[in-house]
Amino acid sequence: MTRVFQFMAIGLALGLTIVYFPATPQAANAVVAPPTIEKPTHQNFTQKLNDEVSFEMIAIPGGTFIMGSPEKEPGRSADEGPQHEVKVRPFWMGKREVTWDEFDLWWKEEENKNPNKPDAKNAESDATSRPTPPYVDETYGHEREKHPALCMTHHAAMKYCQWLTKKTGKLYRLPTEAEWEFACRAGTTTAYSFGDDPAKIDEYAWYKKNSPDVTRKKGTTHECGTKKPNAFGLHDMHGNVMEWCLDHYQKDYSAFAKDKLTLWPVLVPTDKRFSHVARGGNWADDADRLRSAARRASEESWMKDDPNVPKSIWWLTKFDIIGLRVVCPVEEQDNLKGIKSKVTVESD
Repeated sequence: MTRVFQFMAIGLALGLTIVYFPATPQAANAVVAPPTIEKPTHQNFTQKLNDEVSFEMIAIPGGTFIMGSPEKEPGRSADEGPQHEVKVRPFWMGKREVTWDEFDLWWKEEENKNPNKPDAKNAESDATSRPTPPYVDETYGHEREKHPALCMTHHAAMKYCQWLTKKTGKLYRLPTEAEWEFACRAGTTTAYSFGDDPAKIDEYAWYKKNSPDVTRKKGTTHECGTKKPNAFGLHDMHGNVMEWCLDHYQKDYSAFAKDKLTLWPVLVPTDKRFSHVARGGNWADDADRLRSAARRASEESWMKDDPNVPKSIWWLTKFDIIGLRVVCPVEEQDNLKGIKSKVTVESD
């Protein structure tokens, strides 16, 4: 049985709708290898946060894939190559982006606790472990309920995962860049998880051409999960808001060998505020920035309008196009065990 049909059989066993799209023509020097999808050993689950708020986690099987894009892919940037084969371990990933309903339970609930008198149950609730209030409305005029939380820093996204881990007893974190792309592609080798034709993107994503809001007179976010999911059952992997990945950003993949398999790669974050990887494109992007391999690096300009001195480590300023999605590893890789944000107010 070929790898393609192995993937299709596994998908059908999971109850997924599997559509196979042949790979696009590859550049002469590109790595060419079909993805492999391992037999899943775990199942989807629903994480309850309280009586009103819960979210679904989708079981993503481990496997191998070619990370990055071929040189001839329309819209490609230099930082998407060279292509290289990567293996990821099985994990769970949020079916949708983290919504304000979930995020508010962290920073608003913690906001009301006295940081100077942490109790035994809340020993980490101090002035450095929860967001200070932003100086403007954190939604920037976007809708809140069931819509993606946005404008938080990479540090805040990591701290949210730390809180979520403590609250639920399950290990949550941001996805590595490799995990994110593997989950987005869902067994495909095409520019998007639904194929190569960007004309189909309206069915799967909120982006520049379909997100205008009459009251805002510009684009806006939309309720999570209202577009079609990919073959793994994940919604909004393309568009709505960009999503933080765990990794520091590097300008290309030259550090990875093109001729051998790389095992669960990650560029572990340090105490540096910049740069980190954002994936998926957003409501203000053109279609080509929503491709599965498209990357973006966070930069200091995202903070330029912050009047605070020093600038906030919790909120970006007027950068309402980024949010997050969480993962839960089945078995954590050694170099990520116990990972926490190292960013402080003194960080560069």
